[in-house]
Amino acid sequence: MNDSPGWATPGSPSDDRRPEGDRPAAPPAADGKWSATQPPPGQWSSPAEGRTPPEAPAPQQQTGWGSYDSGPQQQPGTPYGAPYAHPGSWGGPPAAAKPGVIPLRPLGLGEILDGAVSTLRGHWRPVLSISLVVAALSQIALLFVQRATMDSAVITTGRTPSAAETSKLLGDTALLYGAEYYLEILGLFLVTALLAPVVSHAVLGRSSTLPATLRAVRPLAPRLAGLIALLLLGALAAAVLPVLPGILAGSAGLAVLGVPVSMVLLAWFYVTFVLAPPALVLERGSVTASLKRSAKLVRGSWWRIFGISLLTWVLRGITSGIMVMPFAAVALFLTPGGFGSLLDGSAEMGWPFLIITAIGSVVAATVTLPMQTGVTTLLYVDQRIRREALDLELARAAGQDGGGPVTGG
Repeated sequence: MNDSPGWATPGSPSDDRRPEGDRPAAPPAADGKWSATQPPPGQWSSPAEGRTPPEAPAPQQQTGWGSYDSGPQQQPGTPYGAPYAHPGSWGGPPAAAKPGVIPLRPLGLGEILDGAVSTLRGHWRPVLSISLVVAALSQIALLFVQRATMDSAVITTGRTPSAAETSKLLGDTALLYGAEYYLEILGLFLVTALLAPVVSHAVLGRSSTLPATLRAVRPLAPRLAGLIALLLLGALAAAVLPVLPGILAGSAGLAVLGVPVSMVLLAWFYVTFVLAPPALVLERGSVTASLKRSAKLVRGSWWRIFGISLLTWVLRGITSGIMVMPFAAVALFLTPGGFGSLLDGSAEMGWPFLIITAIGSVVAATVTLPMQTGVTTLLYVDQRIRREALDLELARAAGQDGGGPVTGG
């Protein structure tokens, strides 16, 4: 590529922009978990006030993913050919390279959201193809669950439902929302894994095609299936175990008390292991290694990842609701009795109503799923930049022609 990269390296004055907690102590380079370009321990600390920081040694030629141009004025963290600028000088800190959808430095919320949307816009063919298939399959499965539970959800007026009707209504409602939630989680994990190569190419400013993306993921299919199965089982256990004592004792009150605990456990489980699918695909490790990798990357940043994921989920829900509304209006118009029949409980919500609303849900999910999964993969990249100086690896990789997705470091 013709664009000259520039990035901030640990130990340079421009690295003082990173939060204190995001600058780990420099471990030995041979442990396999840190970038080989980490500076010696003495360069991590900030210079004392009033002292001039020592001159950084000229970078050595690197092998593998590229090398630095060791010109007389060139320092890591500055654009090629540009003199080094101290953060306190007139020139200000050097700008980070941006070969693709994000700058190669620790990311802010706006940059993560913008990167996810830019990936969807710039690589729409593979992104929409994959998300459309996953959304359609999930909605078809949910459609049959909705039809099976629809009869007990009919609004009754003028009489009090019996105990048996109330019990059936509660059971069918739990089944419906449970199926909807776990199909949603399944779709998110699957699309995140399948689109991880696309996002990695978008970060490096490379194009992606659907056949190339599928070829990159195909060898990992067994491991990916095992990972998603474990994630679903873990999420199911987090939801069921707190309410299981109340169910076994036949106490509705005790079961209801377990619901908040279930919600907390589900949130903890989801955030802790949400980075496992991109870790498996991009690092090509084992199932257990990917789970441990996600937990390690999330550690110390749980609330930040939770907040960004929750905000993205809310934005996605609002967008989906707006997109589904016209389809729901058409479905109600075609229902015998129209909207009034829905209010008085006489509406018969058969297959036409369910199919029309399902089409709207598929359209909405096809567009919004990639936004959520793109944010997840960019969070993975961001955590590795903050913890392991992945920006150096990405900058070298972006300077090469061709190549595949970024794998490990």
